[in-house]
Amino acid sequence: MASLSSEDAAFLTIREARRLLDSGEVSAEELARLHLERIEQADPNFNAFTTVSADRAVDAARDFDRRRAAGEQPRTPLDGVPMSLKDVLITNGVRTTCGSRHLENFVPPFDGTVPARLDAAGAVLLGKTNCDEFAMGSSTENSAWGVTRNPWDTGRVPGGSSGGSAAAVAAGMGMYSLGTDTGGSVRQPASLCGVTGLKPTYGRVSRFGLVAFASSLDQIGPFTHDAYDAALVLEAIAGVDPLDSTSQPVPVPRYTEALDATDGSLQGLRVGIPAEFWGEGIQPEVSEAVRAAIHRLRHLGAELREVTLPNTPYALATYYIIAPAEASSNLARYDGMKYGYRTPEAANAVDSMLQTRDFAFGAEVKRRIMLGTYALSAGYYDAYYKKAQQVRTLIARDYQTVFESVDVLVGPTSPTVAFPIGAKVDDPLAMYLNDVYTVPANLAGIPGVSVPCGFAGGLPIGLQVLGKHFDEATVLRVAHAYQLATSWHLERPNAVV
Repeated sequence: MASLSSEDAAFLTIREARRLLDSGEVSAEELARLHLERIEQADPNFNAFTTVSADRAVDAARDFDRRRAAGEQPRTPLDGVPMSLKDVLITNGVRTTCGSRHLENFVPPFDGTVPARLDAAGAVLLGKTNCDEFAMGSSTENSAWGVTRNPWDTGRVPGGSSGGSAAAVAAGMGMYSLGTDTGGSVRQPASLCGVTGLKPTYGRVSRFGLVAFASSLDQIGPFTHDAYDAALVLEAIAGVDPLDSTSQPVPVPRYTEALDATDGSLQGLRVGIPAEFWGEGIQPEVSEAVRAAIHRLRHLGAELREVTLPNTPYALATYYIIAPAEASSNLARYDGMKYGYRTPEAANAVDSMLQTRDFAFGAEVKRRIMLGTYALSAGYYDAYYKKAQQVRTLIARDYQTVFESVDVLVGPTSPTVAFPIGAKVDDPLAMYLNDVYTVPANLAGIPGVSVPCGFAGGLPIGLQVLGKHFDEATVLRVAHAYQLATSWHLERPNAVV
């Protein structure tokens, strides 16, 4: 059996780990312990993890090794492979905090659907990753457990809200991680951390066991080193779930079979370039790198078409009415009465509720609760929430119309590279503008992926590929073809030891 160092193991893809495990060159327990060692050594620099589940990881790895020794075949390509979960996904026996004081000591008695499916697939859970409180943020600066730092530059943010998951994969602390994307919270941190991040179609992956932020927008998706690994993870977690009424009974393709069969050509594929994705505020180096990536797609055989999505300029405002409104409703349950944190010093029930919510919610969550409550209040509902839902319909129709003439859309994931920690915390509008290219896909419910496509000042840039409803296969095909032709996704951060 070969002996790997934690550095050797850190940046293996799922496919590479699968080959080593199946050949017996490394045991699952050795692989798990190497990653746990790396987390212990490296994570103090990044703060990517809120909880490390070492015992659970070793037990799952030993179970794989026992089954392999008995001659059993791997359950799935993920069997025995170390990974992590964003700390908003319910996990049996492992603390789930949502980055909030409200749930500091919450240990769920069951697994949500996605963790349960991964457990059945043989995944080795290393721990839970840091995030903006209740997934509300674009920088992972809003967690009660401190700021997560970008592995490419520890003075900069990793993006958010799934910044811990993106940083964990970028820093080699697990081969993949699950995050959530409500307005770009998988794709934007994937861009800023130089990894691949996939947001499936709304309804493709069950939300049961996901602590809700905005229920009509939330979707679970993977961070991986490449698009092929993202396809492997999606195969394991996708599919209808009777416990989630919004999950759809749409067949789940074998995404990897199509990728295995491709030669990397995009001949005949129609690629749309939305004019609205190149607006004011985009960093020149980002624009240049993304346009170069689009040029590469043309060389791979794609037909490029200029298109327009006329209601895109209204998407950000629409999102920041709908999402806070749903957050206000979802977070009303954290009243200090039934579960979660409760202030020990209160004269009566009303005082208890006020003190509990004031102490246990952070500033950004309070801001969104107030925005959402206002938008839903009597006298303002029609002017704000109802109007936003009507505009959302127009945005979705824009995408339906444009997909009649193209197969995918491409553009930048984020208008800038990772910004310094603290640079935007006092300017909510500037922070919200980080999501300008990602929120439309959530409003429309379509799938999208971000893949690395270059650097500016040593910091990663992401190319975003968007597709038709439930057509993750084409989105992944484009991302995979681009990565076969380039090496940006193979670059590793200098900040990682």
